[in-house]
Amino acid sequence: MRFLMFYRPHSPDAEAGLPPKPEYLARMNSFLAEAATSGALLATDGLKPSSQGARIRLAGERYTVIDGPFAEAKEVIAGYALMRYASKEEAIAAAKRFLEVAGDGECEIRPLYEASDFGPPSRAG
Repeated sequence: MRFLMFYRPHSPDAEAGLPPKPEYLARMNSFLAEAATSGALLATDGLKPSSQGARIRLAGERYTVIDGPFAEAKEVIAGYALMRYASKEEAIAAAKRFLEVAGDGECEIRPLYEASDFGPPSRAG
């Protein structure tokens, strides 16, 4: 199963756009190398501060664009990873290990739909 994992730090540094400290990068690179070697890591990246982003909403036929920064620090997603695990329990265990490296914060995991979730393909005829 594939899981998208979002990281929301409890530190204001993520939104400040400060570069990570070298010791943090070393720990994170080690964690990611282990995940890549095991085949669990499919993709990952850190995200720039929300002040450089925007939210786009559609209500009816009207779009609203809201430029960052976003008011609630707990809404800031600092990074994501696309991972493959055999179960939700495995993904939870990996998220706990990740938080040990990343520090205080929250990691949300969400399973992705797979083609098999929708049954066999229909045959057009």
